Amino acid sequence: QVQFVESGGGLLQPGGSLRLSCAASGFTFSNYDMGWYRQAPVKERESVARMRAAAGITTYAAYADSVKGRFTISRDNAKNMVYLQMNSLKSEDTAVYFCNAIVSGTRWISQYSWGQGPQVTVSS
Repeated sequence: QVQFVESGGGLLQPGGSLRLSCAASGFTFSNYDMGWYRQAPVKERESVARMRAAAGITTYAAYADSVKGRFTISRDNAKNMVYLQMNSLKSEDTAVYFCNAIVSGTRWISQYSWGQGPQVTVSS
């Protein structure tokens, strides 16, 4: 059974930093590109960051324009973990954050059902 367990959310002020973690299980993690997504209240879920399946020094990553330069995705294939380091947080980053495997050959289409996702609230 495929499962994603995300953690690390919280309440913080604008300009702060937070690191989200996602533990994946039930599929061959190293075979998939992995992505982070988020959903703000009354908005559609949107893609945030993705990383290619093969981890390494120059592993390809892509970001939504809204987070480019502030967020960094990383993965540990040995632990089936994917991370999202979020810096210089803004109020518009407030959302529930999710991770998922990405359908092969697509940029952002999620492969499996979603986990619960942690709430990230950025507010002064």
